[in-house]
Amino acid sequence: MAMATSTLQLTHLSSPNIATPHEVPFPPLFLLPRCSSLRETKQIQAAIIKSQLQHDISVLTKLINSCTANPSSSMDHAQHLFDRITQPDIVLFNTMARGYARSHYPVRAVDLFARGLNLGLHPDDYTFPSLLKACANAKAIGEGYTRNSRPNEALALFRKLQASNLKPTYVTMLSVLSSCVMLGALELGKWIHEYIRKNGFNEYVKVNTALIDMYAKCGSLDDAVSVFEDMQYRDTQAWSAMVVTYAIHGRGSKAISIFEEMKRAGVQPDEITFLGILYACSHTGLVDEGCKYFRSMVDHYGIVPSIKHYGCMVDLLGRAGRLDEAFRFIEDLPINPTAILWRTLLSACSSHDDVELAKHVMERIFELDDSHGGDYVILSNMFARAGRWEDVNNLRKMMKDRGVVKIPGCSSIEVDNVVHEFFSADGTHSESRGLHRILDDLIKELKLVGYVPDTSLVVHADMREEEKEATLRYHSEKLAIAFGLINTPPGTTIRVVKNLRICGDCHSAAKLISMIFGRPIILRDLQRFHHFKDGKCSCGDYW
Repeated sequence: MAMATSTLQLTHLSSPNIATPHEVPFPPLFLLPRCSSLRETKQIQAAIIKSQLQHDISVLTKLINSCTANPSSSMDHAQHLFDRITQPDIVLFNTMARGYARSHYPVRAVDLFARGLNLGLHPDDYTFPSLLKACANAKAIGEGYTRNSRPNEALALFRKLQASNLKPTYVTMLSVLSSCVMLGALELGKWIHEYIRKNGFNEYVKVNTALIDMYAKCGSLDDAVSVFEDMQYRDTQAWSAMVVTYAIHGRGSKAISIFEEMKRAGVQPDEITFLGILYACSHTGLVDEGCKYFRSMVDHYGIVPSIKHYGCMVDLLGRAGRLDEAFRFIEDLPINPTAILWRTLLSACSSHDDVELAKHVMERIFELDDSHGGDYVILSNMFARAGRWEDVNNLRKMMKDRGVVKIPGCSSIEVDNVVHEFFSADGTHSESRGLHRILDDLIKELKLVGYVPDTSLVVHADMREEEKEATLRYHSEKLAIAFGLINTPPGTTIRVVKNLRICGDCHSAAKLISMIFGRPIILRDLQRFHHFKDGKCSCGDYW
C-alpha cells in the first residue's frame, strides 16, 4: 500500500508515452530529469529512502543532478546531499559548480573548486566553463550590490573572489571603489589602492579616475591629488574628477586653475566638468566667475544645461544673498523646475533669514512634493527665530496631519576599520553615556577660549536656556568627534561623515576643538567637506 501511495503522487510527472504508475519500477529514478520543482524531487527522494538506496552514490548523483537543474530554489538541498558523500568525484564537483554558476550565489562555485583541489581532485574539460560562468555572474552581482547601495555585500563578494586566488577585472575594481565611497571607508580604500597597484590595474584611466573620486569623497584630498599627478594619461573624466574634488573640498581657486589647465592641455570639458566648476564657484562665493562659466558652457561649448547645472546657478545666487535674482532665474527657466531647485532656494532664504520669500518658495515646493520633512523643519526654524510661534505650531500640526517625519541627524566615524554611528542626543551606542560626560567637560574647556553655544538654533519656546545648551551639546557630529578624540592617537586626523548639513554651533565647536587639541578634523556633510585646522575651516565660514 505504501508503494502504491508513493507512485500515485508522481502520476502528474508522467507523459502519455510513459507507462502507467502500476508499471513504473520502484523507485522511479527515470522521472528525476522531468522534475520541475524541489517538491517533486523530494517526493522521489522519499521513495529512494523507503527503498534503502539513500547511500548509493549513483542514486545520490541523480538526485543532485535534479536539484542543480533548478538552482534558484534547490542548491541548498543539493549541497545537503553533496555533503553526505565522503569521497565525491570530479563529476559531482562539476555538477555542483554548474548549479552554483546559475544560482544567486555564483561565488560558491569558486569555494567548491578550491575544496576539490584540497582533496586532490584534478579538474577536467567540464570544470572551467562552469567556473568562468560563475566568475562572470559574481562580477555582475557585485556590480546589482553596488548599484543598489549594498556596499558591504559587494565588498564581501570581492574578498571571496580574492581568497579564491581569482583575479578580478578592472570593472570589478570600479565597483569595489564605489562601495568604499558609499561607506566613507578611507582605510579600506587605501588597501584597495595598494591591491590595484600590485595587480597592475593602475594602468587603466578609469580605475585611476575612480581612485581620485574615492579619495575625494572619503576626505583625503592629498591622496586624490597624488593619484591625479601620477597619471600618465588623463582624459576628460579624469580632469573632471579633479575639478569636482577641489570643488567639494572648498578649494574654488584650485578648481578653476585645474579647469584652465585642462583647456590648455587641449582636453574638451563636458557637462560633468562644468558641474564641478559651477559647484566650486557657488561654495566659495565666486558669483561673477560662476556666471561667466555658465554662459561659456552654453555659448562656447554648446552644452545644454541639465537640472543640476540650473541648481548650481540657484545655489550660486542664493548663497550670495541675491535671492530675488535666484527666484527670477527659476521662474524663467526653459524647463519645469523641480522641487529640488526650489529647496535650494529655500535653504538660501534660511541662511539670509528672508521669511516672506521662504513662504512663497514653500508654496511652490508643496505644489510638487509635500512629503519632505526637511522643508518643514527649515521653515519652522525660520519662524521660530522670528518669534512667530503660532506659525511654528501650525507647521508642526501640518507635518503631523500629513505623516511627515524629520530625518534624525546621524554622524559616523571609522576607527580601526570599524564604522561607528551616533545619533543626536541618542544613547544607543555602547559608549554614548561616557561620551556625554566627556562632552560636558569639553564644552567647559571650549567656553574658556570663547565658545558661546548658539541656542538660537534650538527652536523650542518652552525650553530653558540650560536645556537648549544640552540639546546642542549632544549633536551627532559632536559625539563622533569626541569619540575620535579618545579613540585615535594624538595628532591624527579625525574624519566624520554626517547625513545632514552641519549645524552652525557644531561648526564653531569643531574649529575650536581643532585648535585646542591640535587635531585636524575633516567633516563631510550633505553638501561638502569641511577641513578644520588650527581654529579655522576651509569653507571660510561660507557654506
